[in-house]
Amino acid sequence: MTDAEAARKIHTRGLVMLLVVVLAWGTCWPVNKALLDHMPPMWSLALRSLVSAAALFAISIGATGLKLPTRQDAPVLVSMVLLHMVGFAVLATLALQFVQAGRSTVLAYTSVLWAPLFAALFLGERVSPRRAVGLGLGILGLAVIFNPLTFDWRDGGAVFGNAALLAGAVLWGISIVHNRAHTWRATAFQLAPWQALLASTILVGIAAAAEGVPAIDWSPRAIWLLLFAGVPGTALAYWAVAVASSSLPAATTSVGLLGTPAVSVVMSMLMLGERPTVPLIAALVLILAGVIVGISDATRPGARH
Repeated sequence: MTDAEAARKIHTRGLVMLLVVVLAWGTCWPVNKALLDHMPPMWSLALRSLVSAAALFAISIGATGLKLPTRQDAPVLVSMVLLHMVGFAVLATLALQFVQAGRSTVLAYTSVLWAPLFAALFLGERVSPRRAVGLGLGILGLAVIFNPLTFDWRDGGAVFGNAALLAGAVLWGISIVHNRAHTWRATAFQLAPWQALLASTILVGIAAAAEGVPAIDWSPRAIWLLLFAGVPGTALAYWAVAVASSSLPAATTSVGLLGTPAVSVVMSMLMLGERPTVPLIAALVLILAGVIVGISDATRPGARH
C-alpha cells in the first residue's frame, strides 16, 4: 500500500467515525428525553453515566489498555467532569422536562459560540473580525428563538428550561477553553473512562440526595433507551470522536460535529413527533453559520490559535 493509499484509508476511516458520532449524539437527545417517561431526571442521568462508564472501561481495556490519569492531567480532568459531564448534563437533563429535544440541542451547541469569548477573556486570544461576525450570527440566531413577541414568558417551565440550557452551554464553553489551554499527557479517550467514573459517582450522589429511592419503570423500552444512551450515545461516540480527531484535520471534525443539532431535530420529529418551528430552523441555520464562520477563521494561514 502506497503512502497516498494509506492516507486515503485513514481519512475515510475518520469520516466514517465522524458520521457515527453525529448520528449517535444527534439521536441521543430525543432518547434522553424519552427516558424521562420511565424514570426521574437525575436518576436517568446517573444511570446513563454508569452504563457509559462500564462501556468505556470495556472499550479501553480491549482497544488500548487502561492508563491512569497523571497528576498533571488531574486538574483539567476534574474541571471537565464538574463543568461538562455534571454541570452541563444536569442542567440539560432538567431542561428536557420542559423543552423539546430538537430545540434543546440547538441551544446546547451555542457552547461553541461562547468558547471564543472565554478564550479572549482567559487566554488572551484575539477576537478577529471574522470570529466577531460568527458570534454575531449566533447571537442573532438566539434572538430569533427568544423573540419576545413569540416566546411565552409566562410559562415558567419553558423559561427555566431555556435558561438552564444556555447556562449549561456557558459551562461547556468554559470547559472547552480549559481543555484547549491544557497540555495533555494522555489522550482524551484514555482519560474518558476515569472521567465517566468520577461523573457517575457525583451524579449518583446528586440523584440520591435530590430524588431519593427512584421509582423506575423497567420496561423493555426503558432498558433499550438506557442502553442506547449509555453505549452508542456516549461510550461509542467518545471512542469514535477520538478516532475521527486523530484521522482528520481539527476544522473538519469541528464543522462535521455541527451536524449533530440538525440530526437531533430530525430524530426528534421521527421518535417524539416534535414539529420544528420556522424560528427554530432559522436559528439553527444562523447558529451553525456563525460557528462555521468562526472556525474557518482559525484555519486560515497566519490565524492565531
